[in-house]
Amino acid sequence: MVDGDGADGRGRKDGPEESGETERSEGEPRNPHALGQRAGIGGDPNQDQHFLTDARVLDRLASYAEEFDRSHVLEVGAGTGALTDRLLRTSEKVSAIERDSRLVEFLGEEFRAEREAGGLEVIAGDALSVPLPEFSASISNLPYGISSEICFRLLPRKRRLVLTLQREFAERMIAEPGGPEYGRLSVTTGHYADCEILEVIPPEAFSPPPAVESCVVRTTPREPVYEVPSEDAFLDFVTAVFTQRRKTMRNAIRNTTHISGIEESESVLEAVDEDLLSARAGTLAPSDFAELATIAAREGNVREDPDP
Repeated sequence: MVDGDGADGRGRKDGPEESGETERSEGEPRNPHALGQRAGIGGDPNQDQHFLTDARVLDRLASYAEEFDRSHVLEVGAGTGALTDRLLRTSEKVSAIERDSRLVEFLGEEFRAEREAGGLEVIAGDALSVPLPEFSASISNLPYGISSEICFRLLPRKRRLVLTLQREFAERMIAEPGGPEYGRLSVTTGHYADCEILEVIPPEAFSPPPAVESCVVRTTPREPVYEVPSEDAFLDFVTAVFTQRRKTMRNAIRNTTHISGIEESESVLEAVDEDLLSARAGTLAPSDFAELATIAAREGNVREDPDP
């Protein structure tokens, strides 16, 4: 959890590491600043590129996953390869996704030996659309602009994750019912995994520095204590009613049938307890949504292809 002063539970809130470049000794990780210089590509905020360059933070990202299955680690947003390098030292195989064609070419050359040995696969393309390999864990410094979509793509894989995210986004992941940050992301995260914030990272740890603080989160997959009619039905229902989070569930269910696919909303409402109908989405626990989604699937004649 995050302490009130913005440090992690260990009192850790590092500033940036000095960027002075020294000759790398054999066996040492690559210097992130030297990697950027060799790539000849600076991060571009307009392209959602903020490269993590603090070697101490990079080292910790890998250490936070020491107990993970490292047989095949997925990295989303490899950038210049500073984290990739550290993952290769502790993993049997790394698949690194990068959409910038210039960086894809650089990674291929910089890590030629690792690629030829079969330890690294560089995947060129958008992480939102490329086919994901069968991975055992993901350790990634995610681009802020696609954090939500990537998390919704990774969490259902039920693999352990260590992710660097915008602090506000990370706090939404761990939010509890009734809080202002609680929403669809909180419910989805809690449905698939236990989630914890490990540390706060200041903007100066990145190049160029973003305008906000970041956090490292770790998720540990687990099965929910409740049953759902299906994963899709549950998530579609949650997505629908959170578009009407200020409405009571009675009105939210009625107003979002085009999203949830519920064709017999009145039949659903008749089968739901009044306590749930008078509540708002932001106050309900994941188990409550499971109960509602189950009733909707049973009573609502739900279409198989609701609108996105």
